[in-house]
Amino acid sequence: MPEIIPSPKVYDAIIVGSGAGGGMAAYVLTQAGAKCLMLEAGDWWDTAKQSTMMKWPYEAPHRGAATPEKPNGYFDPGYGGWHLPDEPYTNAPGSTWNWWRTRALGGRTNHYGRIMLRMGPYDFKPYSRDGKGFDWPISYEDLAPYYDKTEDLIGVFGSNHGLENTPNGKYLPPPKPRCNELMIQKACRKLGIPCVPMSRSILTRPIHGRPACHYCGQCGRSCATSSNFSSSTVLIPPAMATGKLEVRCNAMAREVLVGKDGLAAGISYIDKKTRREVQVRGKIVILAASNCETARLMLNSKSPSHPQGIGNAGGLVGRYLMDTVGVDRSSGFFPQMQNMPPHNEDGAGGEHFYMPWWNYQKQARNEMPFSRGFHIEFGGGLHMPGVGSFSHSERFLGGGYGAELKRGVRKIYGAFMGFSCRGEMIPNEDSYCEIDDKVVDAWGIPVLKFHFKFSQEEIQMAKYARETFDEIIRTAGGEPLHKFGPQDDWGMAKGGEIIHEVGAARMGSDPTKSVVNANCQAWDCKNLFITDGAPFVSNADKNPTHTILALAWRTSEYAADQVKKLNV
Repeated sequence: MPEIIPSPKVYDAIIVGSGAGGGMAAYVLTQAGAKCLMLEAGDWWDTAKQSTMMKWPYEAPHRGAATPEKPNGYFDPGYGGWHLPDEPYTNAPGSTWNWWRTRALGGRTNHYGRIMLRMGPYDFKPYSRDGKGFDWPISYEDLAPYYDKTEDLIGVFGSNHGLENTPNGKYLPPPKPRCNELMIQKACRKLGIPCVPMSRSILTRPIHGRPACHYCGQCGRSCATSSNFSSSTVLIPPAMATGKLEVRCNAMAREVLVGKDGLAAGISYIDKKTRREVQVRGKIVILAASNCETARLMLNSKSPSHPQGIGNAGGLVGRYLMDTVGVDRSSGFFPQMQNMPPHNEDGAGGEHFYMPWWNYQKQARNEMPFSRGFHIEFGGGLHMPGVGSFSHSERFLGGGYGAELKRGVRKIYGAFMGFSCRGEMIPNEDSYCEIDDKVVDAWGIPVLKFHFKFSQEEIQMAKYARETFDEIIRTAGGEPLHKFGPQDDWGMAKGGEIIHEVGAARMGSDPTKSVVNANCQAWDCKNLFITDGAPFVSNADKNPTHTILALAWRTSEYAADQVKKLNV
């Protein structure tokens, strides 16, 4: 028998995961006085010491290009990828799901896009609007105070523009638009498409001892000055400063331990450095390992009290898996942007403007071929050149060499713009994850098998997005560079590729139709809570991180209150 190391200490809370949901749970619970243990499957990540935001591409191998070990490029912070050597997963025949895992303190918050959009009132009650999918058991009004708190704590720039189903927030001033963003905004006005400042968790003013963004434009490399949000810089340090948070890295959670009373008693994890199994005890357990990893942990946590896995009495853990509808790689060439005078327009990393969904009323009148919305993200201009920056140059320069090639490249530098759609997927019964009982990872833990399918709703959305991109490009005086069609579902990203997966342990008001209640508390295990994206009932076009943070704050407050009342 392998050695199992039990821990005599009993924590107030054990938190599995250190990303958005885990970090917020640690912050809220330690502020409430709880002694917490956080388990992170990856290494410690110190942004101030390990960030590469000031490095030039020529300082990196292959100019920072992607490699099998670094699929997002050399400068991507932490360790992660679609396929980790020790952590396989499988796809059912006919399904394609690509699963990104980040193994570092702070999780995906180290390198996510920092887009922070509030879900709107329609997004919490989609079934009531169009009869598809499901309604949340909570409303926008229930979560709005926690959106407010989150924005006050982490700092989010944006603007209050009063658009339909696009709520106002407590925003810092947005950065000024770049030249190309003003050009696209002008074209959108002609088309009746709103083009407004984006909301992002990047500081344009100092708050809470963190300096304002210095506009190096490299947010995706992690910020050494903590001027953008990540759990490892904004949530975990103040939690640790209370003296009430212990963090253990390289701890691969194996199962939720259960007592004779059927309640969660702690976590069994594998120490990846020693390969020993360790058992830790807690009064409550909070799962924030990320949507699919949380589902895997629950399904692997079988006991006499929970024979199908903890929280899975209704057989719904892993079901109704969703990702964002992603439509990328549409780009345009804009001749008027050639020969731009050299100037620094880096700004905050990523777009300063975006286009929120504008056709809610047409959908209400059944005048659209799909039921849910999307937003458009776009970018280009005079950002830091890197691998692939001039991939279309041969089309417009016809070749060249030496000084002639350099003159040509400088001429067209900044004349390209890319457009992407991020849209809402309607949950369906054909999309789910389950345990593959024939495959285990390097630590002997059974892995997930994925089943996934987009419907015609999402395919029609992708088609409309492509047509809209081309219309905007032409209206702005540009030339579309790519063609997509029905043969490839209009170039939709595969399931999982947008890394917005949610819904594998959805909340509800009926224990036979949901995994957790409106407070993200498991129906069949009252001291088990979930604070990642798994409780999502729908996946609005608004990127999920803001809602994960707000929901985690609300859930953690509730959990702390239940402990004080001796209800768990």
